[in-house]
Order: sequence, then structure tokens, then C-alpha cells
Amino acid sequence: MTTMLDAAPAVSSHLHPTPSWAVADHPTPTGREEVWRFSPVRRLQPLFEDAPGAPLPVAEQLPAGVQTRTLAPAEARALAASAPVDRVAALAAAHAGTARLIEVPDGVELAEPIVLVLRGAGERAWGNLLFRVGRHAAATIVVRHEGSAVYGAKTEVLAGEGASVNFVSVQDWADDALHAGQTSVLVGRDARVRTVEVSLGGGVVRLAGTARFDGPGGTLEQYGLYFADAGQHLEHRLFVDHNEPHTASQVDYRGALQGQGARSVWIGDVLIRKDAEGITTYEQNRNLLLTDGCIADSVPNLEIETGEIAGAGHSSTTGRFDDEQLFYLMSRGIPAGEAKRLVVEGFFVDILRRIGVPALEEHLLDAVRAELARSVAPRTGETDLAAPVHPIKES
Repeated sequence: MTTMLDAAPAVSSHLHPTPSWAVADHPTPTGREEVWRFSPVRRLQPLFEDAPGAPLPVAEQLPAGVQTRTLAPAEARALAASAPVDRVAALAAAHAGTARLIEVPDGVELAEPIVLVLRGAGERAWGNLLFRVGRHAAATIVVRHEGSAVYGAKTEVLAGEGASVNFVSVQDWADDALHAGQTSVLVGRDARVRTVEVSLGGGVVRLAGTARFDGPGGTLEQYGLYFADAGQHLEHRLFVDHNEPHTASQVDYRGALQGQGARSVWIGDVLIRKDAEGITTYEQNRNLLLTDGCIADSVPNLEIETGEIAGAGHSSTTGRFDDEQLFYLMSRGIPAGEAKRLVVEGFFVDILRRIGVPALEEHLLDAVRAELARSVAPRTGETDLAAPVHPIKES
């Protein structure tokens, strides 16, 4: 059987493990591997176990014109944009058994979003979802994760020629949830794909993303927002493969951290192949540390195999607050705590507005405000949000 992967040459990136559907090709991580060295592998152990699990219960809204069917494992592999790049994704594909395909036919432009709400009740669960948007079709897709679970997932987002796709993933788990997954994106010729990842809940959330192009002219935008509390680990890893000429990508992830042991990890790797002439790419990651005791790891990376490109760059900043913004607000009579809340909201709003679903945007903004209200609420021992501003570190 010919698959989409047959035409994709092997990836030579040192940050990108060799994809494989075989679980045996992905040994249990020890934490010494390059792609796992920032991850809490001990906490993730339940997701490394080769054990069965049922799909999570799902509530869904499918607009008229959307088609859905169940795929056998071989069919799912044939459609996939990428084979699994880690053990969790391989286990998800193996133990989910069948896969769910949700498809928007050629030429269909949806006025309402596709919405899936997956809610766990503490169980081990595996998921295998494929979203395919046909030629010159348009769709917004929202996948929300709630409740508690030990959840591993493999997700595909496939955009046909000239398609327009907006894919939103929200992690709003309970505090004890473990979630690791891989989302693979295929951008068709002249297609436009936007992904937005929002991670607010869960004890450990580790999301790996891969993206490649299926012809020239494609545009990929990837946005992310995360807010880590005490003891929470939120990790986002991206790999963009510019394997076609005259393609474009833009990455913008922003995070805030508060509380002892709050940890975020962002890894952004862009590979520009020798035949990918005329491409443009830029990736950035920005982090706000709201209290002491937080750690934000940020590693942007470019691998360039040709000099014939239109532009490429990356940036990373981690620090407290913008002195000038705070001074401006406080000079107009706004108390320090309220001024800092406004700065953090402004830091996130640009990402939230990329979602394109107003009701969800407002819901998530309220969730961010609730996080901030907890961090600045009066309590015994003033929180570090009242501390002096520290300089921004850039890389």
C-alpha cells in the first residue's frame, strides 16, 4: 500500500528521532536522551507502559457537511503525515486499535467549528484521531481535554491543496492528569494551516508536534499559550520540516509560570532542506516568571541546508515584566498588582485572539484571569508578583 510517508525523505535532524510505527523501535526513555532530557520521565512512566486502554469518552459538535468514519490501523497509517516519533505516540497508535477520521470534503467551507470534548475519569486511555480537510475547503477544529486521565494520543491534521485549516487544542485537565501526544500536520500546496495549543491544566503535559509540506506555496502558523502552576510541568516540542520550496512558517509560543516547581519546556526546531529554496521562517518563545521557584527552558533551533532562502530567524526571552509597561500603568494611578495583571493579560491576548472562536477565546481569557487572581490575592507572605521587576534574559 502506498502511503503519504513514502514520498517523504528521511529527516536528518539530530533533534528529531527516526519515526516508526513499531513500539519496539522506541525504548522506554531514561531521561538521558536528547529529546527527553527536559522531561519528568519518572512521572510519565505510566504512559510508557505497553498496556491496553480504552478511548476517552467524547462529546462532539459536527457541522453539516462533515463526514466521519472508523479506520483500520493500516488505513490510518496510510493517511498519516508522520509515523510516531516517540514511545507514547507509538503506543497510542498500537493500543487505540482503530482510528477516527473526521473529514471535510473538497470545496466545503464550514461556518461553524468542529468541536470535540474529551473527558477522562481517571482511566488509562489511548487516542488516534485524523482530521482531513479537502482541496479548497475550510474548517476550524477544536479539541478540548478535560477531567483526569493517563492519556496518550496520536493526532493527524491533513490540509489538502488550497485548504484553510485552523486547529485548536486545549489542555484543561485536572491537576493529576498525565497527557503526552504527537500532532502531525501536513500542509498541502498553497494551503494555509494555523495551529493553536493552549495548556493550562494537568500534572504533566508533553506535546510533540511535527509539520511538513506537500507542495510549494503552503503557509504554516503555530501559536501556543501555557500557564504553569506549582509542581506542574508543561512541555511543547515543535519540529517544522521545510521540505518544499517557497513555503512559509511562523511560530509564536508564550508562557507564564508561578509557584514552587512550576516548569515549562519549549523546543522549536526548524529544518530547511537543501531543495527548500525561497522559504521564510521565524520562531519565537517568550516566558514570564511570576514568582521565584519557576523554571522555563527554551531552545529554538534552525538547521539550514541551503543559502537560497528568503529569511529565517528565531528568538527566545525569559524574565519578569516589562519595566516601561508597568511604569506607564502605575504612573496613571493603577496599583502595582492590577498593573501586572494587565501586563500578563496583554501578553496572552494576541495568542488567544488567534483561536477564531470568540466564545472559547473568552472562556480561556477568564481561565487566565482566574490563575492571575490566585497569584496576586492577598495572603500571608506577599507573593513575588509584588517583587521588583527583574531583567529579561534573551537568547
